[in-house]
Order: sequence, then structure tokens, then C-alpha cells
Amino acid sequence: MLILSRRAGESIMIGDDIVITVMEAGRDHVRIGVEAPRSVDVHRQEVYLAISEANREAQAGAAGPVANTGRAVSAGSIPRRPKPNAD
Repeated sequence: MLILSRRAGESIMIGDDIVITVMEAGRDHVRIGVEAPRSVDVHRQEVYLAISEANREAQAGAAGPVANTGRAVSAGSIPRRPKPNAD
């Protein structure tokens, strides 16, 4: 794991097209902004794990004698907030 120190307003680049920016740093929390192409799913870890678990359960249910009629949760089913205008 790479550990970096950043102050509010400073950023980290991941590859050529993902930017992580520290928006605000408090005593026991930090707010970050993530800029990434729409083709890259960005989730909080707990949301990602919930999506993965729901998909595993749906897959296991579909493999049984009676197909599961529930829908698997996909990353595309969670709406993304529109990017703010840079004006």
C-alpha cells in the first residue's frame, strides 16, 4: 500500500485519467473528490462490497433448481452525480 500525505486542495493522480483531490481534512475525517472517466465505477468500499455480495447471492440463486427472479445489483444501476460545471 502506498501512503501519501496531502493537504486540502492537493491531488493524487492514478494513471492518466483519475484524479483524487483532498477537499477538506478534519480531525477525524477527510472529504475527497474523485474525477474519473464514466467507464470507471467509483464506490465507497462498503457499497462495492454490498454490490458484490448481492451479485454473488443472485448468481447462487440462479444456479439452484428454481431460477431466482430477483435482479442482481450492478454498478450501472447506481446513479452517478453529474459533474459540477467548471465555469
